[in-house]
Amino acid sequence: MEWVVATVHLLVCPFTKVEESFNVQAMHDLLYHGTNLSAYDHLEFPGVVPRTFLGPVFISSLVYPLVFFLKSCGLPNVTRFITQIIIRAGLGFCVILSFRHFTNAVRRRFGSDVARWFLIISCSQFHFMFYASRPLPNIMVMPLVLLALRCWLLRNHNALIWFSSVAVIIFRSELAAFLGPILLYEVLSKRLSLFKCLKIGLITSFLSFLTSVAIDSYIWQRPTWPEGEVFWFNAVLNKSSQWGTMPFLWYWYSAIPRALGFSMFLIPVGVYLDRRTVPLVAVSVLFVLLYSFLPHKELRFIMYTFPLFNTSIACACSRLWAGKNKSFLRLVLSAVAALHVLGNLLITGTLLTVAYKNYPGGLALQSLTAIIPQDSPAHIYIDNLAAQTGVTRFTQTNDLWIYNKTENLNFLDEAHDFTHLIIEAKSAYDSDSRFIKSFKVLGTIEGFSHLSIDLKTFPFVQINVKPKLLILECKKSMLPPKPDVRKTDFFEL
Repeated sequence: MEWVVATVHLLVCPFTKVEESFNVQAMHDLLYHGTNLSAYDHLEFPGVVPRTFLGPVFISSLVYPLVFFLKSCGLPNVTRFITQIIIRAGLGFCVILSFRHFTNAVRRRFGSDVARWFLIISCSQFHFMFYASRPLPNIMVMPLVLLALRCWLLRNHNALIWFSSVAVIIFRSELAAFLGPILLYEVLSKRLSLFKCLKIGLITSFLSFLTSVAIDSYIWQRPTWPEGEVFWFNAVLNKSSQWGTMPFLWYWYSAIPRALGFSMFLIPVGVYLDRRTVPLVAVSVLFVLLYSFLPHKELRFIMYTFPLFNTSIACACSRLWAGKNKSFLRLVLSAVAALHVLGNLLITGTLLTVAYKNYPGGLALQSLTAIIPQDSPAHIYIDNLAAQTGVTRFTQTNDLWIYNKTENLNFLDEAHDFTHLIIEAKSAYDSDSRFIKSFKVLGTIEGFSHLSIDLKTFPFVQINVKPKLLILECKKSMLPPKPDVRKTDFFEL
């Protein structure tokens, strides 16, 4: 079931967002440029802080045999964009495989009925399965987190320490606030000795540090420990707030309700009915509480807690369903347990439809690629909105074309250097009329605008869209000279 659900999310929304750009571009460069580091995207667009290449190296190595085979076949329809779907599928495979291991641990610890409910509930919710194949930093580390949680449930402490150390040192330093309390709980419960925890943890952390520094310093072409720099930037300098801030309670009243849907109301029921879930929920609540102190908040930052919350929810549903024949009240409660899954599916269907309409950049470049003859040269400008909503090096499929995403372009002075533009609709209409007269509109790409309620139309929630991007072509009388594909100040394909 989980394989099918994750695959549906991947195929419905094959494009990526700006938060995924580093890992996507890194995997493109590893697969298509190999050891030619000078052609790598991160050296031209390094971002604010470096990210580790170890995740992209692993996923690229995993899918390389299939990519190599497809490239060798020379099939006309196998483009770089197909490779993007393949690398996302490779990541999704790792996440879902580790998710299955965690589900098996739930089965061994809580029973088959709880594991069955856990799987149904997790698949009925939107965010975990939707993000399972998305190359966000938080998802690149998710297999390690799920395996660490599995080891916690099965009390395999050596592996728990190992997975936790690698996850924190190489991928996401904030996981110390999630996996650290788990290890502390095991120490205080006298199931794990402090000496053993420190010995294995320090050795694994040191080896992880050396591995990251060696590989990432080579690829970044400077000495670096990426996750150390990320921690300093986000936690010590607190500069992540430059990307927006949310109120202290935002995770509780917005992120968690959207992520867990109607299942959220069953968390305390699970804690009450099965005391074994108390540590799982307590660790999750503590992590969300600690993370709430950081002003910059995103739902993906707390995704590690969802499997633990869902374990408590599954325990509640299992107990309620098992007692359905004992009284009328219990029959009603069992119906609530079953029907809440249908409520989750309605939320998931709505959110997946919204997500489908939320990648105008990828759709615009795909549409333009279908319009322009493949054997004709083109010089395409991609504005910031398009670059943030689906355009990656994988979607730039034609080696004859030049793709340029220079920011803050002066349309009046520079736009005529291009044969085609993909620009925000608002920017085009706000520009001087002389600019508009020089181009003709090939297409308009709509994107998600907002949700509205219409009680006259089922299912009552309306998904509204509006023009987001315009695809423009320079009029023939004003076309620039044939682009020089040897220029190096644009993307190399």
